[in-house]
Amino acid sequence: MTLSLLLKLLLVLLLLFILFNLGRALFVMVKGDTNVPMSQFLGRRVLFSALVVVLLLLALALGVIAPNPRPY
Repeated sequence: MTLSLLLKLLLVLLLLFILFNLGRALFVMVKGDTNVPMSQFLGRRVLFSALVVVLLLLALALGVIAPNPRPY
């Protein structure tokens, strides 16, 4: 497997984990469960979102992935 494919797989897994944490925060908010704070799941979502942005910028800077030259 190439580095580009591994990076893309890692990004997809991180995005799925972000969606999972967002869903868990929604479940805690709707159910009103006071044992687990909703901010825990939202904080994880923000942390992993920042990690995705940093990984994308790092991959672009190193030339592992290339942006689309014609976006339209």
